[in-house]
Parts: sequence; structure tokens; C-alpha cells
Amino acid sequence: MGIAAALHRGRGPVELVLVRHGESAGNLADARARDAGAERLDLPARDADVELSDNGQEQARALGRWVSGDDGPDRPDLVVCSPYRRAADTARLATAGIDTELLVDERLRERDLGALDGLTGKGIRALHPDEAERRSHVGKFYYQPPSGESWADVVLRVRSLLADLREGYDGRRVWLFTHQAVVMAFRYTLEGLDEATLLEIDRSTPIPNASITRYEGGPDGLALDVFASDEHLEPAPAARTAEADRGEVARDG
Repeated sequence: MGIAAALHRGRGPVELVLVRHGESAGNLADARARDAGAERLDLPARDADVELSDNGQEQARALGRWVSGDDGPDRPDLVVCSPYRRAADTARLATAGIDTELLVDERLRERDLGALDGLTGKGIRALHPDEAERRSHVGKFYYQPPSGESWADVVLRVRSLLADLREGYDGRRVWLFTHQAVVMAFRYTLEGLDEATLLEIDRSTPIPNASITRYEGGPDGLALDVFASDEHLEPAPAARTAEADRGEVARDG
């Protein structure tokens, strides 16, 4: 039985909220590289150490004000974050005003681009033309960069984490702070999407920085209630942004 079917048996969190990290230095470096037509990002930090931008920090604080405010959502019982700095810092800033358990889980980390990390689509075509051709043939969901991960690999991590949540956090409100590809992997897993549907959603709907995707428990299990919403940032001084994650720089030209 798949994890989605298992969750539909009535066990697991009563609410599951996925939060994409705030705008990061990697998001800005990616945008600069694309605008300049560069082959590489000008970003010396390893992916796990990429910091939030000033705007990303403000996005996380704005999310925190919404969560802790009287007009915000029900507060989480458990918060789990990716160990990557931009996601972990988003979680800490957003939950600073509430008393909740905060755990770190490497299964929420960014998708690993392996040997292609730090390259733009132009750079991959110029430096690794065979890989660019292989990706085009295999498709985005199943393509695995050398020493890296495919989206399907990320799905396996998500299934493992959901199994733990189902067993250990029945009836709890759980918030997960993570990355763009991981949010999409949750959609694929929880909703039983096929490859074509998932990739169409990815093409048509950007996932803004510090946005939330919310699943609500019911008689039939977890059901999607909100996808990629950053409306909570509207009254804040933080600018709303939707740059691609650093781990997704190879997705476009």
C-alpha cells in the first residue's frame, strides 16, 4: 500500500503545512546569472550554507507575525526543517514567537544537483552537452545528474518522512520548512499525481519564497487546501518573490 493510501486510513497529522524558505542569496545569484547570460552562478558558498537575503529574512519574520497573530492560522505542534541554512533560518525566524518543538530532518533538504550544481542551463549545455541531451530525453522527473538526485529520488525521501509522521504524530499540526522541489514531491506523493500532471503544475504555478502549501485532515485523509500562497506577506515590508531554487537552476534555458 502506498503512503497516500496509508494516510487515508485516518492516521497522521490533522494538518500538514509546507513552507518554502525565504528569498536566499542563491535565488539572487541565479537571477543575476540568467540576466547576464552567464554559465555559472557567482556564489562561493556550498548549497547547504546559502543564507537568506535581507528580504528573505523579512519574509520569514512576516510569516512569523502572521502565525503568532490573532488572525493567523492554528499554531503548529511540531516544526521540522531542512538542515540547509536558508530553510532552517526561515523556520527559526518564523517560529520565534511561538512555543513549539523544532526538529531538523535531512529528508527535507534541497535536491542535490551533483556535478551540475552552480551551473545555469546555458552552462550545462556548454560544459556538459551530453547531460543536457540526456535530461531532455529522460525528462525532468526521472533525470538524475551525475552524483546528484532526480525528483523521483526526492519523492523517496518524502515517502519515508510521511511514514514517520503517520506513526508518531497522529492528530498533530505539523509544519515543514523546505525547498521548492520538495514541496512538489509532497504534492506528487500525497495526491497520487502522475508525472505529466506534476510537471504541468510546476510549469504553470511558481512557488513563492516563504509561501505555504497546506493539507487539511478529514474523513478521507489529508486533502490540499492551499497551494503556494504568500498572501500573508501582503501587509509586510518584505517584497514578494518567486525565484527558482538553486537546486532548480538547470530547469530552464
